[in-house]
Amino acid sequence: MARYTKDPRPVPLGEALTRYLKSAGLAKRVGQASVVEEWADLVGPQIARVTTAESVTPDGVLRVRVQTAPWASELSLMTPQILARVNASRTGRVRGIRWFVGSGK
Repeated sequence: MARYTKDPRPVPLGEALTRYLKSAGLAKRVGQASVVEEWADLVGPQIARVTTAESVTPDGVLRVRVQTAPWASELSLMTPQILARVNASRTGRVRGIRWFVGSGK
């Protein structure tokens, strides 16, 4: 049986999707996951050249592959500043970054 809302007028798709994600409890995860897609814009070209954001765990830890150990060390020192940029005006907050060295680029 179809469920009807009080206001049967059509709503924009984006609004309907936002409502659904919130009601399903997925809005936070989608907000967190968008960091992976936006990584290069968030950190800038220099850091983006040597890193690849890979995933965000359910508890909010961003996993980032780094090309070299020296870069990983440098970036670990910059974690608070990078987290501030990543979490600026974001629904799902990233609570930490796990830097790991590996060839992914």
